[in-house]
Amino acid sequence: MQGNFQNEYHHLRSNLLRVSGWLRHEVNLILDPFDITQQQFNALRVLRGQMKVVRVGAFSTNDLRDLLLDKSADTSRLVDRLVAKGLVSKEPCTIDSRRVNLKLTNEGIQVLTDIDEKMGELDAIFGDLPETEARKLNLWLDRLGGA
Repeated sequence: MQGNFQNEYHHLRSNLLRVSGWLRHEVNLILDPFDITQQQFNALRVLRGQMKVVRVGAFSTNDLRDLLLDKSADTSRLVDRLVAKGLVSKEPCTIDSRRVNLKLTNEGIQVLTDIDEKMGELDAIFGDLPETEARKLNLWLDRLGGA
């Protein structure tokens, strides 16, 4: 055990925070040219995933909030910013007037495609980690995060 850690769990917590901060910084470097925050990127990815799912009714801001990584996000404000950028559209729900149907615009799809290319470059930094070890690490992190 290196450093002044009380135990291995303290060391693990410190490592996770350090790596998380570094990764957030790297992701921001990719997203900044697109004028997109990480929360907005996550929302766009969720909406893209919903395009592939046949749904009855509308996909609302509440539905989006349930699938976001950051549950504390102000989803209505987040969606309004994406609408203002032309990346998402809001349409009235024909089934329930209290809901709206959120959809990615063509511009939103293109921005995600462009970002995906850049994220592939970021994924390359893990190239020294064998896929079997990455899978194990993902299983451990999923367990730790309650997934």
